[in-house]
Amino acid sequence: MKWRDLSRKKKAYLLAFASFIGILLWAFISAGIITHNFNRSQLSTDQDRQEALINGIILTETKDDKKYWEIYGETGTYDSINGVALLDNCIGNFYDDNNEVSMSFESSKGTYNSKKTQIIMYNDTRIVIKDGIMLEADRLTWTGRENPVIAKGNVRITRHGQFLATANEVEISPEYDKFKITGNAVSKMYDSKEK
Repeated sequence: MKWRDLSRKKKAYLLAFASFIGILLWAFISAGIITHNFNRSQLSTDQDRQEALINGIILTETKDDKKYWEIYGETGTYDSINGVALLDNCIGNFYDDNNEVSMSFESSKGTYNSKKTQIIMYNDTRIVIKDGIMLEADRLTWTGRENPVIAKGNVRITRHGQFLATANEVEISPEYDKFKITGNAVSKMYDSKEK
């Protein structure tokens, strides 16, 4: 059977089939060229690593309908291998057993390590506790609901203009109602009538 003996319809089918096979071959060869180094580059890096750059990231821990904490970062990255989220311009809250905010904070930088269940706030950290106590520190570290919160570096504590304390480190009880001030501590009490 020769080409000129075929009907127009059969010629069209053969041309379409040949074109289709040609496109598949082109796609197969192109994919091979594009991905020829793919397996080698995966072996040279961590295959399971997932990293994300995120605008407006919110992290929270909730258990049995109780929220323990939440952090919002204006921008952030998350590394799945290390389980660490790095956040910029953070604000957040810690909650008590009644799901009410017991302590709030803001900081220019922060991290959350899911493997260690640890929150660390760095740089320009400000903390407000529900009874009106305000703290400023270089670093705030939270390592679980049952552990004290540690504020370190240039710690300054104030309360309604009646109390001022400075120290190198402050340990805040898990209930956020007691403080242990250490390292070059200075405390001052003011009468409400004094300026």
